[in-house]
Amino acid sequence: MKKFFSSVESYSRQPSEETKQEIFNQMATTYSRIDKAVKRGVLHANNGARKKSRLARAFKRASESTAS
Repeated sequence: MKKFFSSVESYSRQPSEETKQEIFNQMATTYSRIDKAVKRGVLHANNGARKKSRLARAFKRASESTAS
């Protein structure tokens, strides 16, 4: 999750298509890891959903701030 948040932070500082693509790649990787942890019982399903929601919300805030 730290890598994702650092990617979002770099995108908000300097928005470009490369950083946006990096964010999508990081999001997919992070979602996959969260889903695997939920599947194996490391995380509760609600905890995993909360983490994924937090990631999506961070990306949405960054993309909205760069749009305006």
